[in-house]
Amino acid sequence: MNRTGAAMDRTDKSLLENVDARTKLAGSNRMEILLFTLGTSEIFGINVFKVREVTRTPMITRSPNMPPGVEGLISLRGNVIPVVSLGRVLALPGASQEQGGTMMVTEYNKRILGFLVQGVDRIIRVEWDKVRAPEGLVSSSQSFITAITELPVDSDIGQAGRLVSILDVEQIMASTFGEPPVADVAPVQDNVEHHIFFVDDSAVARKKITEVLDQLGIKHKHALNGLEAWTRLSGMAAHAQQVGASVTDELDVILVDAEMPEMDGYVLTRHIKSDPRFNGIPVVMHSSLSSEANRAMGKSVGVDAYVAKFDAEILADTLRPLLARKSAQRG
Repeated sequence: MNRTGAAMDRTDKSLLENVDARTKLAGSNRMEILLFTLGTSEIFGINVFKVREVTRTPMITRSPNMPPGVEGLISLRGNVIPVVSLGRVLALPGASQEQGGTMMVTEYNKRILGFLVQGVDRIIRVEWDKVRAPEGLVSSSQSFITAITELPVDSDIGQAGRLVSILDVEQIMASTFGEPPVADVAPVQDNVEHHIFFVDDSAVARKKITEVLDQLGIKHKHALNGLEAWTRLSGMAAHAQQVGASVTDELDVILVDAEMPEMDGYVLTRHIKSDPRFNGIPVVMHSSLSSEANRAMGKSVGVDAYVAKFDAEILADTLRPLLARKSAQRG
């Protein structure tokens, strides 16, 4: 990983150009990861779709009362954004605690944020089924890692098999800035017991989704990744068939994240929509990847609605008509 200077000479134009054109990868269960370092031997990655640009660290305006790890504010293309030192937030032994020389500008959950890193390296393409949860990972940064994968066989990289830790940006934001409260939403009042199955690999997202569904008065089950979700959904459908029932009788809506280890939400949606046992059950994609290209990809695989994270009222307002439709069908 000694190509930081070369990568920065290219800057964001060649490193991240045509991001929307890469959206087609989502439906093929592949993702692209931007690799970066923090001054230790550990290699980190972030989904390319979350990164707007990569640049040299600009002049940062120090501000009082900033949370730990927040270096200050910058003005970038008409936006005033906070800048976070990942070395400080992750508190890695041996990591550079000084201001990084490289900044990744990310857009996530409709928020723009600058991340200071030691340097970026390159973009790699990996299969989602080779991305797994970080159980057993020995690292002080584990709570901020959503998944791990391995560098692919690539003579240009020359380090095939080394682990890459993929950041949980939601967890970093929640830890640094605090979790925003979930707005109150009115319960569904149609005298029907509703059931939703949702899947998200982020603990922060699962907590917020649960709070909204509980306020709505909806019973729910969940999975931690797309493959687990498909296994559980297939089991529910098989059990319903065995007892002479339909899975649609016990499931009103399926809520899926877009990017997940082992199987992404696009492939999961394709499985659901191509299986007649799930006919009539709407699929809502609930994702931090909110560009029009990502919405178009969701539509192409058959999602019934696409909701950007995280707004409790918008999520509730999206679910209400879908639940009402199921109530009318039952009636």
